[in-house]
Amino acid sequence: MKRFATIVTLAALVLLAVFLLYPLALVLDASIRIDGTGGLTLGNYAAIVKSRYYLGSIGNSLFCAALATASACAIGIPLAFCLARIDIPGRALLLTLASLPLVLPSFVSAYALVLLFGHAGVVTTALRGIGIPIGSIYGVPGIVIVFTLTLYPYVVMPVLAGFQAVDASMEEAARNLGGSRPYVIRTVLLPIVMPAILAGGLLVFIEALENFGVPAVLAEDRPFLAVDIFKLFAGESDANPAAAGALSVLLIACTALALLVQRHYLGKRRFSTNARSAPAKLPLTPGLRLAATVVSWGIVIASLLPFAAVLMISLLRFRGPVLTWEFGLGNYATLLSGSYRPLLNTLTLASIAAVATMLIGAPIGYVVARHRSRLSGLLDFVGMVPFAVSGTILAIGLIIAFNSGPLVLTGGWLILVIAYVVRKLPFAIRSSSAIVHQLDPSLEEASINLGVSPAKTFATLTVPLMASGLVGGLVLVWITAASELSATIVLYASGWVTTTVVMYHAIEGTGAGLAAAAAAVLILVTAIPLLLINRRINKQETTVV
Repeated sequence: MKRFATIVTLAALVLLAVFLLYPLALVLDASIRIDGTGGLTLGNYAAIVKSRYYLGSIGNSLFCAALATASACAIGIPLAFCLARIDIPGRALLLTLASLPLVLPSFVSAYALVLLFGHAGVVTTALRGIGIPIGSIYGVPGIVIVFTLTLYPYVVMPVLAGFQAVDASMEEAARNLGGSRPYVIRTVLLPIVMPAILAGGLLVFIEALENFGVPAVLAEDRPFLAVDIFKLFAGESDANPAAAGALSVLLIACTALALLVQRHYLGKRRFSTNARSAPAKLPLTPGLRLAATVVSWGIVIASLLPFAAVLMISLLRFRGPVLTWEFGLGNYATLLSGSYRPLLNTLTLASIAAVATMLIGAPIGYVVARHRSRLSGLLDFVGMVPFAVSGTILAIGLIIAFNSGPLVLTGGWLILVIAYVVRKLPFAIRSSSAIVHQLDPSLEEASINLGVSPAKTFATLTVPLMASGLVGGLVLVWITAASELSATIVLYASGWVTTTVVMYHAIEGTGAGLAAAAAAVLILVTAIPLLLINRRINKQETTVV
């Protein structure tokens, strides 16, 4: 079995070195060279430090990410507590709906906000009609709202598990010593679940910092790191790959610094308890239970309203950029009259990427969970790196690496699949290793002792036992690949345009109706598989995400 684990580990490390570390190294190299390819220099970084525009870009990105993290924690922690400790009606459905914003494309939510509260939005126009002006939704307010409503599930999921793992006796002891319920929550429960809160908050911060689609829709003339990196690399008139590389390195440094701060804080404290079962539900008065129910459902419904608005607005007619209250299917007719190719490309690329990701991620997850060694530890670390790397940066690195030389991949579909596989690999590794931790290793030992090879034991015994986790991971990878924009917008070529690219260009132009129809199709395509799989998995009291 050790030989099998070594082969899997080395093969995975080679794969990640070629398609992740090598492209990132080229981005770093471009950032310290004159014009991206000349002699060595630190002038690119000096130019950024001297530029008020780029300092503003870094400041805006960090400020919005920090504010979104605080806001997501502010609504995610109470929701997780209610789901864990209060008998909320429709808890299983609520948990499923709460996970939806995480896998639906965030820039669709941003576009919905523009349709509702933009300069010519439905709500804006209606309120102006009755003499009630409202402030602008563009810039920091709109971006933070969208990040909060789409990323708060990152906080809910781990914190919910944290509250369910708290030792009930510690809470009882604090209550017996005279502590009030709010005092016990503040001084006992929250410190215990702090690792889960920090883990969720870190995910929100990284996702918000590297997100390309939301600032592209809502920032207007405000600079943001991910958008500036794309413009500097792909701009037709002001392309500057050296500056793009320098900004990319700074973005990676910001995410790495946030990760180090979190690990430093957790490394100096202990949070373990001796919980043997989930704590009992709190005995609340009918009034408090009703209030908790209203707050919980209110948060989830508010997060889904933008997506519902897009579905409705896609059925309304546009006159130029102005929305009317006339219903029709004209937007869908315009979308489908062009070509089915973008939708077909989306489904094809997402399907290939999902299968490939799970085929690569399942053995890695198995080795990481079963075989502890320095090599598997290194694989575990490198396998998580893609999560901290922006899709735009990875795409730029892939173009630099494979635009010439012995292996040319640019201009085709394979480079898109590679980008999706690398970016989604952490999902596959974590979902696979989580299932392996729950399997009794004695089953595999018995199979090997009976003469079955380790590779065949993994394929015929372990993989079938991992099936439920693998299916969940497959669906999650498929959905997130179908709604991917940040890497796709850099890597796509004519013939391989996806639905997200059609929508992005429609938003950039004057095709508001076309963008709404494309967004509605994207929502349905990504939501239906998630609802079907969660309906099945809910029987086991869990969700795909």
